[in-house]
Amino acid sequence: MKFLIADYLGDVGGVVGNPFEVLGDGAAMSDVVRVTARRRGCRRWLANVKREMEGHVATAAMQTQSGAIAELLGVCKSFTSDGHELVVLRDISLAVRPGEVVAVLGPSGCGKSTLLRILTGLVAPTSGEVLSHGQPLHGLHPGAAVVFQSFALYPWLTVADNVRVGLHRKGLPQDEEHGRVHRIIDLVGLEGFEEAYPKELSGGMKQRVGIARALVGGPELLCMDEPFSALDVLTAESLRSEVYGLWSRAEMGLKSLLLITHLIDEAVFLADRIVIMGAKPGVVREVIPNDLPHPREYRDPAFIALVDELHDVITEIHLPDTRPAAAGVQRLEPLPGAHVTEVIGLLEVVRDRGDRINVFELSGRLGLDLGRTIVVTNAAELLGLVDTPKQDVLLNHTGREFVEGDENTRKRIFHRQLQRIPTFAVLIERLRSVPNMRLPAEVVLEDLVMHLPYEPMQQLFDTLVAWGRYGELLGYDPEKEVVYLDRESTAAPDAPHA
Repeated sequence: MKFLIADYLGDVGGVVGNPFEVLGDGAAMSDVVRVTARRRGCRRWLANVKREMEGHVATAAMQTQSGAIAELLGVCKSFTSDGHELVVLRDISLAVRPGEVVAVLGPSGCGKSTLLRILTGLVAPTSGEVLSHGQPLHGLHPGAAVVFQSFALYPWLTVADNVRVGLHRKGLPQDEEHGRVHRIIDLVGLEGFEEAYPKELSGGMKQRVGIARALVGGPELLCMDEPFSALDVLTAESLRSEVYGLWSRAEMGLKSLLLITHLIDEAVFLADRIVIMGAKPGVVREVIPNDLPHPREYRDPAFIALVDELHDVITEIHLPDTRPAAAGVQRLEPLPGAHVTEVIGLLEVVRDRGDRINVFELSGRLGLDLGRTIVVTNAAELLGLVDTPKQDVLLNHTGREFVEGDENTRKRIFHRQLQRIPTFAVLIERLRSVPNMRLPAEVVLEDLVMHLPYEPMQQLFDTLVAWGRYGELLGYDPEKEVVYLDRESTAAPDAPHA
């Protein structure tokens, strides 16, 4: 299997990074073809695109004359699930030119990663044009390399051999290949670790290997899809500076960087142009130039001012003050990322301590740090099972009823309390409005993004599903990636009780 993966990576040329994500996209090409063949949803948008085509043609001419390395012109991308079409990107026009760093900024789920994959040729658009140096792109972009969020190193290969994957099928003499590998390992600060295996490396070192693997082939465009999000804050800050330093070195041959991020500070630190995305579907809402001189300092007043400006723009886009709201519409709120078992454990400890306990003592008895204890307490409070006067956690009547009940009673209470949380109430209403009471997970994520753009979407979705399953309110099919209303629940108030 490993040889087949390596062969595939050789076929994709300079586009290397997460081999498993690349293979996944390749395996889905038949779906892309089917979607492309019946792009009815995008045609709704094409009516507007056609009216603006003269403007796009002029833009295309200007961008081509400027020597853009990679371009998207009027790109639309849609997916089909259970017969329903979801438009992920709509009318995206974007050019990456030599000598610039472009950051695409937006909340999780707005289509940023899909945009990158289309730009580099990993995914075909449903409509619109993808250009490389002014010419239509067929297949993968020959001058692009990709670094993904996950490290995805081959655990059976050393650091040097993982980096060497980026030269697969380049046909270089052995001496030149050896020289390139060891030179780039030195440049990314991994000299001395050539024979180490991934399990021996820290997260920052693993991502350095991923960056080296992308750079060893000498790309002109380096695309990075949230490459620092899996790292701790200090390591991420260090790597950002190192990446910019590598891009600045003339001998690297890099002409441009494209960064996908949801962090405003990261975009301001690295980018010369910041492209702000809207969601549902993904569109380019605004492009803001960044003329701050390098090196940039996070605490510099001009840096802080630009961060504040971007924050205002994003807030206006995703949470506009003038958004019309129908009477009775509930405001969604984040769900604390606590496991159901943690909440139950907290309730039982509070009950054992006479229904009231200081939060610091509670932390010790749960064996959790204070921060985690507060998260679990917030979850129990959101569920209406505890109150939190001052520094105490107080078990209320519903909480006592829950703790004292058997498993079926607990599930019925949990089922009832979930429906009182606006985030669940809105989702239930949405599920009841669609055929079969089923929605693709991607649609649910998009809804969450619209209401809670700054929350960690995957954690929020996982919590939503886990709580909904325990309360027998929601179901989730991981194979089809579909969320549905649990119509066979025994926890509902009108369900037969044992």
